[in-house]
Amino acid sequence: MDFIQSQKNMVESYVGGATGALASGVIWCIAGVVGIYLQPMHSMITLFIGGMLIFPLSMLLSKVFGHSGKHASDNVLGKLAVESLGILFAGLFIAFVVAQFNSALFYPIMLLAIGARYLVFQTLYGLRTYWVLGGLLMLSGFLSAALSLPFIAGAFIGGGIEIVFSILIFYQSNTIK
Repeated sequence: MDFIQSQKNMVESYVGGATGALASGVIWCIAGVVGIYLQPMHSMITLFIGGMLIFPLSMLLSKVFGHSGKHASDNVLGKLAVESLGILFAGLFIAFVVAQFNSALFYPIMLLAIGARYLVFQTLYGLRTYWVLGGLLMLSGFLSAALSLPFIAGAFIGGGIEIVFSILIFYQSNTIK
């Protein structure tokens, strides 16, 4: 399978990544709600545990939308999504450490890390929309920190952006044949 075929297979298998963005956005919003009613650490843990559910949920949602939720075994891009998790784990570690000193920086740091990871998704799916999504999340993280927004603001900003982009990506991926 060549590079272009691999991208097409990823789009066809995972609805262009729309289901992952949707699952992630919902989890970010749930973490935000938890942050309204409980301590910041509970919200952070919710994002962490919920984050582990994103891929299984995206596979399930892909199947609900009539896609396989599994890429071909000979797909040359199959490992890139897993390899890009390093960006996420590094960001998560940094966010948890910094949050011990200033919890309001947890979500801005996570927005930066998740945004950086989404930049790689342009290569995975061949959708330039991921450059916009990644850049917007990173800009939101920077502005959230620079403007000293309240702790949970970043959770709702990130969740909202991902949900909106999941709809856009869903429609884009269904036009690719």
